[in-house]
Amino acid sequence: MNLYERFEQAFMPNYGVPPVALARGEGSRVWDVDGKEYLDFIGGIATSSLGHAHPALVEAVSKQVATIAHTSNLFLHEPEVLLAERLRTLLNAPTRVFFANSGTEANEAAYKLALKYGRREGRSYFVAAENGFHGRTIGALSLTGKQSIRDQFGPFPVNVRFVPYGDADALKETVTGDCIAVFLEPTQGEAGVVPPPDGYFEAAREICDSTGALLVADEIQSAIGRTGHWFAHQADGVTPDILTLAKGLGGGLPIGACVGFGDVGRLFEKGDHGSTFGGNPVSCAAALAVLDNVDLGHVRSTGARLRTGLEAAGHPLLKGVRGRGLWLAAVLNEPRSAQVQQAAAAAGFLVNALQPDAVRLAPPLVVTADEVDALVAAFPAILAEAAK
Repeated sequence: MNLYERFEQAFMPNYGVPPVALARGEGSRVWDVDGKEYLDFIGGIATSSLGHAHPALVEAVSKQVATIAHTSNLFLHEPEVLLAERLRTLLNAPTRVFFANSGTEANEAAYKLALKYGRREGRSYFVAAENGFHGRTIGALSLTGKQSIRDQFGPFPVNVRFVPYGDADALKETVTGDCIAVFLEPTQGEAGVVPPPDGYFEAAREICDSTGALLVADEIQSAIGRTGHWFAHQADGVTPDILTLAKGLGGGLPIGACVGFGDVGRLFEKGDHGSTFGGNPVSCAAALAVLDNVDLGHVRSTGARLRTGLEAAGHPLLKGVRGRGLWLAAVLNEPRSAQVQQAAAAAGFLVNALQPDAVRLAPPLVVTADEVDALVAAFPAILAEAAK
């Protein structure tokens, strides 16, 4: 029985059976169990910031696990304090941090933090964006605007009103003095790497300021240098009230963070929230290694190189390219993203069929210019194969 058959027998069927079984990785390259080599342009869904087996990550994790691997939240340890301090420095704002294990847990914390504010102020509902994605646990799913994954698990414990993403007028009409918080992604990730119109986040900030609602920026995918900025909201000159992080922060180790700005960071009281594994010493050590080794200039230059190269593919299947930095979507004229993913894998490149007409490219932030050029050179033939 091969590994795929064993997987199918052992696991719940919610993932199906993944088409490729990976055995090892180095840098931006991975090898499957049969020894085939691929260039990884998925990066663990924008998670493997330093790629695979990065020496700094290996050293940090190995050293920490050999020192102390777990403390629970009953005790503090220096790596968590160093990481919280580092995030506060990068944000350049008065903040308080809560560490969790994943993006959905970070958003659960943000949801509870906002809910505490709303109940104190006598507010009654949330606002979020259509097609937004904030997680699959019940609180985070309440705020997720994708009916295909949401509706079968309702009713939900909170009233959420959904508005079209990028429509500032609809947002202004929906957010009143009864609104607790507005949950938005600076760019919608799972919807297809969809950026908002210019000025949208500034408008959201102004709307929240005028009504007293909190602005929550879900940067699970977009932060930690992915767009060429430490945090995507910084490019818009907007400061949220709550920020959520995960994915790229740990470089492959599980960690999430909920950051409260100003007085919002003080809303939780002792016992209001917690996590046994949140802020685990090994994950915090990994995150510190990531922050020490992400080069924003490199992300910007290689991201621009990748975008320009893809746009020049000159194939009728390709409609365009959207996104920022090393977080892009190749947008198609036909719903053939699954065929693009399959053709790319056959050619030795891992990409992600994110939406029927959108292919996600989120390589490690250490991807080289030569590796970018390799995908760019192969892309026209990949599109041609997918179009057959």
